[in-house]
Amino acid sequence: MIEIKKITLNDLAALKALSIKTFTDTFAKDNTPKDLKEYLDQAYTEEKLANELQNKDSEFYFIYSNEQLSGYLKINVNEAQTETIEEDALEIERIYIDSNFKRLGLGKMLYHKAIERAKELNKTSIWLGVWEKNFSAMKFYHKMGFTQVGQHSFYMGEDEQIDLIMKMAL
Repeated sequence: MIEIKKITLNDLAALKALSIKTFTDTFAKDNTPKDLKEYLDQAYTEEKLANELQNKDSEFYFIYSNEQLSGYLKINVNEAQTETIEEDALEIERIYIDSNFKRLGLGKMLYHKAIERAKELNKTSIWLGVWEKNFSAMKFYHKMGFTQVGQHSFYMGEDEQIDLIMKMAL
C-alpha cells in the first residue's frame, strides 16, 4: 500500500532525518566528507526546514510504502522557486527516496504528484535541476519528457558542481 501525505511542521524531525539520510545516500560517494558535512549542516537545519515548510509557495509530501516512510517531494511556485525559469512554472526542488525503498516506482509516484499539483495550480511547465553526474536521475527525467534548457552552479561545501536545468511543458 502506497500513501502520499502533505508534510506539516509536526513532521519536522522526520523530514530532517529523512533529508539527511537520503541526501547522504545519494551523494556521499561522490563528495568529500568535509564538503558533505558542510552542506548538510547548512541545508537541513531545523530552522531552515521550518522556514521552507511555512513558505506559502512551497509544498512538501512524504511517501509511505506499507506505512513505512520511504521518501519525500518538495515543490515550489512563484517566489519560492530557486530560479526564474518561466512565469507559470512549478519547480521540483527535491525528490528523494530512501535507499531501502528504491526501484519500487515511488519516485515516479512523487513525480506524478508534482505534475498533478502543477495542473491544479494552472502551471504551464515544470522544471528541476539535476546534478550532471546523477546519470540515473537524468535518464529518468529524459524518459518523463524533460529536456535540458540550461545549467547553474551548485556548491557542495566548497566544491562547485553543475546542475542541469531540465524543463517540460504541461
